[in-house]
Amino acid sequence: MLAEVSGAVSWHLEGFKGARGELLLRLTVGGKLALACQRCLGAVLFDLDIDSLLEVVPVGAELSQDELEDDTRDFLPVERELDVAELVEDEILLALPVAPRHEKCGLPGVADAGERVNPFAALAGLKGKPN
Repeated sequence: MLAEVSGAVSWHLEGFKGARGELLLRLTVGGKLALACQRCLGAVLFDLDIDSLLEVVPVGAELSQDELEDDTRDFLPVERELDVAELVEDEILLALPVAPRHEKCGLPGVADAGERVNPFAALAGLKGKPN
């Protein structure tokens, strides 16, 4: 999805305990990425501004249905060691737009196509004529 392999991304990971004694991680990621526009394939600058609060839970932990449906909490199952590079990469991928494109970007070749012809223009002449 990258248009260019340049630029920089910075991240910061902080761990702490929440009010209920749960283990929490706050991940912040910032930077600019040059993504490929889905219409013209040119570079689109995308600002990364991620601030995720993740609750660390052991792999296989029993979570209630209410906890799983709570949109204010994001769970991060961890077995022994956390692969921080993989976590940062996953959060960046989740933040990327599905189809990046320029604000005012037309389809390729539309500017060169000239005047657009209405395919139903010929039917306008038949309007009002008896069969």
